Amino acid sequence: MPRMRAAQVVSAKGPYAIVERELPEPSAGQVRIKVQASGVCHSDALTKEGFWPGIPYPRVPGHEVAGVIDAVGASAGSWKVGDRVGVGWHGGHCGSCDSCRRGDFVTCTVAAQIPGISYDGGHADFMLAPIGALARVPQALSAAEVGPLMCAGVTTYNSLRNSGARAGDTVAILGIGGLGHLGVQFAAKMGFRTVAIARGRDKEALALQLGAHHYVDSEGQDPAAELKRLGGARVVLATVTNGKAMTATLGGLAVDGKLIVLGAPHEPLEVPALLLIGGRRSVAGWPSGTSSDSEDTLAFAALTGVRSMNERMPLEKAAEAYDRMMSGKARFRVVLTTGQ
Repeated sequence: MPRMRAAQVVSAKGPYAIVERELPEPSAGQVRIKVQASGVCHSDALTKEGFWPGIPYPRVPGHEVAGVIDAVGASAGSWKVGDRVGVGWHGGHCGSCDSCRRGDFVTCTVAAQIPGISYDGGHADFMLAPIGALARVPQALSAAEVGPLMCAGVTTYNSLRNSGARAGDTVAILGIGGLGHLGVQFAAKMGFRTVAIARGRDKEALALQLGAHHYVDSEGQDPAAELKRLGGARVVLATVTNGKAMTATLGGLAVDGKLIVLGAPHEPLEVPALLLIGGRRSVAGWPSGTSSDSEDTLAFAALTGVRSMNERMPLEKAAEAYDRMMSGKARFRVVLTTGQ
């Protein structure tokens, strides 16, 4: 039997192990992907640390996948061998719950699937995926460029384009990290007056280079006051995982402004009620997006030049890549490559 390499987590809180496995065969409605790149995301901790209940181990993480179809199962529709595809956080849905019946597949309430959690993900030479999870990849993007756009990219792009903000509105991106450095680029390319907010002055030059029109140092300046000075923000896109940092921006929202939460802090988010009531302000969360949303993200990135800043490592260094990502020192995404 043909064999492949996989970087699997052997148990909750267990180590990564590079193992050989038999090459899997796609079932009906599935394809097999020859993985070329697989982004390492903070959400991989759900598998690595066992935070997601009920994961059967060993499990291969990875939900920022780019590669080429090399085998198709029955009922694969128009998908064929040789197609370039990506797979992101949305890895399948039931098709019959209330959300799915309304086409809102990413909020499926019955059988939502996530690569690397529900089934083995992309930290391997090959993976299986249902056809409903596949996004077509533009030729203008390399596999390593595509990987992070399948989660960090679609999350920031999709939340911004559904935020209600219009070109010319002031939009603030809180945090210039793995999500935020993409959020700044997308916001600027969408025509928003883009404000980058981060701690310290060391990221100012990068934020402006990425397209920000203004920079706010949250250590030396009051983010809310600075946003009010600019007329107030229609949207604050919170990519950090710090609840206090999010709360500090609420006073800078314009009337009908919205704080959109992408990062997931451990502590509760404190929201003064009068700020919401007095200016019809709101706080909302946003999940990633469906495979078609990912296609839109890739197409927009290819058209406008939005790119993730990546550190690349070979598959066999999956453990090192995970530690690098979790340390917060990566600039700004870590991508495993297979050499395929």
